[in-house]
Amino acid sequence: MLKRFAVFLSVFQTILFLGHYFLFETLVFALGIADRSVQFNLASALAVLSICFLGASLLAFRYYNVAVRTLYKVSAVWLGTFSYLFMAACAWWLAYAALSIAKVNFSPRALAEILFGLALVTSAYGVVNAAWTRVKRITVQLAGLPASWHGRTIALVSDLHLGNVRGARFTSRIVRKILREKPAMVLISGDLFDGTPLDAERAAAPLAELFQDSLTPLGAFFAEGNHEEFSSPAAFLAAIAKTGVRVLDNENVDVDGLQLIGVPYKHATHTEHFRSVLAKMGIDRRRASILMTHAPDRPQLAEEAGISLQVSGHTHRGQYFPFTWITARIYRQFVYGLSRIGGLQVYTSCGAGTWGPPLRVGSQSEIVIIRVVANL
Repeated sequence: MLKRFAVFLSVFQTILFLGHYFLFETLVFALGIADRSVQFNLASALAVLSICFLGASLLAFRYYNVAVRTLYKVSAVWLGTFSYLFMAACAWWLAYAALSIAKVNFSPRALAEILFGLALVTSAYGVVNAAWTRVKRITVQLAGLPASWHGRTIALVSDLHLGNVRGARFTSRIVRKILREKPAMVLISGDLFDGTPLDAERAAAPLAELFQDSLTPLGAFFAEGNHEEFSSPAAFLAAIAKTGVRVLDNENVDVDGLQLIGVPYKHATHTEHFRSVLAKMGIDRRRASILMTHAPDRPQLAEEAGISLQVSGHTHRGQYFPFTWITARIYRQFVYGLSRIGGLQVYTSCGAGTWGPPLRVGSQSEIVIIRVVANL
């Protein structure tokens, strides 16, 4: 296992180094940088930047302090920026070849300035867009919904990824946005934490505000995501429980007549095991039910079990292009938003936070307010 991990890290770092070398060569050629001292400084900067993300990530899995958090934030933003600079470099060579073959008179430097400028602007937009959490409102019709639930709202939030980029202040901001909506119940569908070392109790503490003055009268619930399982999830789950949020571990609880089912990520990753877990839940097909599980990987199993609505996160909708395109090919209709398979409706959230580069291009950070009504 350790050997495989070492090989993965070596391959990942080699790819990053080669990508940065390609960017260096493109910048020197396209911008006509002839000064040796400028070339040396550019090469040195890119060489350091090529190793900073992996180095910061390894440090982040062992230490939690201001220096590590700062290094991780800077390197994560750079990794996202590098993605677009690399795409700009590829686009420059393609355009350069096409225009040269067509014998079109053009300025290679001007072309480079336009493409790399667009890359930097896109990256800056991605950082700003990721920091702006929207509130999305949807209405879902559920058969067998208790009369007491008709018209009530549920706040769904996922993928805060509290850790080296976001902490207690981000949690507090999300909680304030949720409370302004006055939902009857709050669902947190996994990856509250990033999985790296941190003061989990401090980061999660603002969740306790959900219970002040009965602002969420029917409570708040959590189902474990894959990032809580990077190491032992015990400390993360204890920190969540301390706030008053109920952690659901393969449970079916009655919430004023509505069946709420919570399945942790680790119990939903294998088809037969997930099927057997749901079979033991005692789900009443005649009554409305909501399944909270982190990833929308096997919705057909929830449909088989007679569940009305599944709420998930995990995909981030790809977070930023081109991963938005890749993720859409993997998850298809379940990558984001409300979809249906048979009698089951599935809502997959983009999530409120980010993982890795704190950029969003082609996706948005969100809190989802679900208004449930009876399907008559």
